[in-house]
Amino acid sequence: MKWAIQEDTPHGQLLSWNGRTIVHDSRPELEFLLAGPIRIVPCPPSIPPEQTIELRFHPQFAHHTFPLRREDYR
Repeated sequence: MKWAIQEDTPHGQLLSWNGRTIVHDSRPELEFLLAGPIRIVPCPPSIPPEQTIELRFHPQFAHHTFPLRREDYR
C-alpha cells in the first residue's frame, strides 16, 4: 500500500511536488521523518502511479537511505 501526506485541515490537500502527489510505502517511516500539522493517509486509488512521486526521489529526502535504519538518526 502507498501512503500519502495530507494537510491536517478539514479539507486537507495531499502534499505534492511539481504536481505529483508524494507517496511512500511505509507509514511508520513517514511518521518518523515528518512532523507538523499533517496526516498520513492511504493514497487514493484514483491517483494513477504516473501522477505520484516516491518520497525517496523528492530532493529534500534524497540523502536518506530507504528502508530507514533508526539507529542512523541518533
